[in-house]
Order: sequence, then C-alpha cells, then structure tokens
Amino acid sequence: MIRKKIGLIFNTQKENAIAVARRLFNWGRENGVDFLLPPDEASAVAVPATDGERWRRESEFAVVLGGDGTFLRAVRYTLCNNIPLYGINLGRLGFLAVGSPDEAEDDIEAIINGKYTINKRSLLKGQVWRGGRFVHELHALNDLVISKSNLARVVDMEVSVSGELLSVFLADGIILSTPTGSTAYALSAGGPIVPPHVPCIIMAPICAHTLYARPVILSENDTLSVVPKGDGERNRLMLTQDGQLGYELLPCDELRVALDKTVSVSMIQLNGRTYYDLLREKLRWGFTGIRGDGE
Repeated sequence: MIRKKIGLIFNTQKENAIAVARRLFNWGRENGVDFLLPPDEASAVAVPATDGERWRRESEFAVVLGGDGTFLRAVRYTLCNNIPLYGINLGRLGFLAVGSPDEAEDDIEAIINGKYTINKRSLLKGQVWRGGRFVHELHALNDLVISKSNLARVVDMEVSVSGELLSVFLADGIILSTPTGSTAYALSAGGPIVPPHVPCIIMAPICAHTLYARPVILSENDTLSVVPKGDGERNRLMLTQDGQLGYELLPCDELRVALDKTVSVSMIQLNGRTYYDLLREKLRWGFTGIRGDGE
C-alpha cells in the first residue's frame, strides 16, 4: 500500500488544536497516512519533525487546524509551492478554515478519494517604493491595510488607479482587499461581499472624514497607488499584511498594489459544499431568530 503524505499545520497555542492534531496523527498511522509536521508543530505533539523544504516537496495537500489566522499563516508557509489547503475551524467565525473538527477524518478521507474541487484564490501583490527606490514586496490573501500608528492623526492618502488620480482621502487608513478578504476587515468598513470567483480589488477607506468616501471595486487589471501625505512622527503609518505582519510606512512612500497574475492559493472545497452554503451558515442568512427555526 502506498502511504499518503499530508502536511499538517496547526495553532500550537490552542489546546484543542493540539488535541485534534494528536488524534489525526494517530489515526493516520492506522490508515495509511503519514502526516508531516513542521518543527514547531512537531514539538507541540512530541512527534518527529519534517524540515520546511521536505515538507513543501512531499506534502500532497495540507490540513490546517485553527482559525482563519492559522490558515493565513499556512498560506505564507506554502506560498509559491502549489500545495492545496483544507482548513478545519477551531476558531470563531471561520471563512477560510471551514471544516468541522468532529468530521476531520471523514473530510480527509473524502479528499484522499478525490471527492473535492480546487478553488484558486487571488492574491494581492504589494510593493513599497521610497524615494523612487523599491524597498519591499509582500503578498496577501485577505488584505493590505494602511493604518495610523498610536500617535498618528488622520492622514491624507492620495489614491491613483492605473496612473489616474482617483481621490485624496482624509481617513484613519485604507483597506485594499481581495474577494476572499471581502468578508474580513473590508466588510466592517462598509465594503461589499464579493464571491471569490469574481476577480477584482476592493478599496475601502477606514473612518473617512467625508460622507462621500465609499468603497470602490476595481478591475483585476488595475494597479492602485496609495501615497500617504504629511511629514514628521505624527504621520508614521503601519502597512499590515493579512492582519498579521506589520511594516512601517513613511510619509510620501508609495504602495503599489495589484492582483498577482502568476501566484495564487489553492483551497480545497469538498463536493456538496459551496461558498454560498458558507455565507448562509456564517452570516446566519435565512435565520429569523424565531425559537425553533433551524433546529
């Protein structure tokens, strides 16, 4: 029998994630599945570790245990390696990690037996330019966010689309989101819900100081340029990648953002489960609140 090799990433700070990881590892040994664990995860459950290079080379797909934050970390860990990801939700809402821990073994068996499809999710590629010089590049599955630091006041941000000035926003910041990220931070800023198969970029100002500043949907072929104005310590900003990694952004730096045409994320969708099923479940659409409804 040819044993399957499946990557396993989980939140090592959550006892329930550690417990499910141990359960799956033991289940795998009895069912022809070798779960490959990176060093941190392996240490948490006291099993042999797989170094990063071998993990990425041998994993046929990867199971992610945790919330959406753990899933986003897994995206960075597998970036450019075309490893399909399946998330099992041990967090709260869970728009990326959608599987149930109670059904984890059944879901993994379904994937092994080919009862799934692959959804390709677009990534944002951001580049920071300073004084006409390229200084940094980053990718995001959900969003890139420019926000004020603790000492910063509202900031003027000059936004251009494909070389044409769109507006100068006076706001606390700005969110640039993929369709995948439309149900994350952009939603709380008044942005629309966009299904992941619709290629576009969502631009949503944060607490803009005008009634006329509204989220804008831009084409998959557009490139956005955001230049924060001002000078001095009070105008220091943070550029945040998927809500997890932060970089200082100086006044007059330029952030250029577009959908990456060469790199994407492969997400596993089990047969019979759709994106619209997920929306109804997570947003409780159709739930009236009447006692007994949905029971």
